[in-house]
Amino acid sequence: MKGRRTVDKKKTVRTAVLTIFCLLFWVPVLVMFPNSFMGAEELKASYGGVLGGGTEAVRLELLPVYPTLKPYVELLLDSPDFFVMFWNSVKQVVPILIGQVLIGMPAAWAFGRYRFRGRRILFLLYMILMIMPFQVTMVSSYLVLSELSLMDTHLAIILPGIFSAFPVFIMQKFFRSIPDALVEAAMVDGAGQFRIFLHVGVPLGLPGIMASVLLNFLEYWNAIEAPMTFLKTKSKLPLSLYLPQITTDQMGSSFAASIVMMLPAVLIFLWGQEYLEQGIVASGLKE
Repeated sequence: MKGRRTVDKKKTVRTAVLTIFCLLFWVPVLVMFPNSFMGAEELKASYGGVLGGGTEAVRLELLPVYPTLKPYVELLLDSPDFFVMFWNSVKQVVPILIGQVLIGMPAAWAFGRYRFRGRRILFLLYMILMIMPFQVTMVSSYLVLSELSLMDTHLAIILPGIFSAFPVFIMQKFFRSIPDALVEAAMVDGAGQFRIFLHVGVPLGLPGIMASVLLNFLEYWNAIEAPMTFLKTKSKLPLSLYLPQITTDQMGSSFAASIVMMLPAVLIFLWGQEYLEQGIVASGLKE
């Protein structure tokens, strides 16, 4: 009985600690949402020291004194830069995800299902590229894009993103977990390699594919370093660089812009949460 009580106490303490950490992670969102209904003057009075570049002390306000929809109206109806940057993000992120699926799936299938000379070394090179931070490859990428005359174009963001190694890593681990018996049964029925990949690999690997798409959407939707490095024209910048450009005159829409920017990522995550969980779990089934 004492041992059982000790285990229960440990579980209670662990649950309490995890709950506290979860609440701490939610604090920024809990502050950001109600503050998005504050007017410019109220925001200036509360956060002028941060948003306005002043020296006043910040007063954290959990609820607006005079709630208003004016920040959203100004952002959605009177901020052309916001919509230009929003569609720039769409133009950059959607081709990246499509390209990663079309190019990453065959590569992941080859690494996961075939045994060929140099496979381990080649896959090791993929892993090295995956763990390299952007700062390491920034100069070389800049030189290559300059030689190809792609600097300050959407392709400067799209092409490096398409050939990312991360989707291959996620999908190949899932393809490798597909039972050999299913592939052998398809071969006995006369299916060729391409047909096996299309009708066996893709359906069974769908959770892994969707997990890759979701994780990469979150990464490239919030990308900052690559656009700042490779894009110079303001009309080509993505939405992730909208908030850093907000001035004191646009202070009223700062929190509203944060909510609207976060909304697509949250909706995509909620829509594909099941795929994401299945993909992450399945990707670790076999090593």
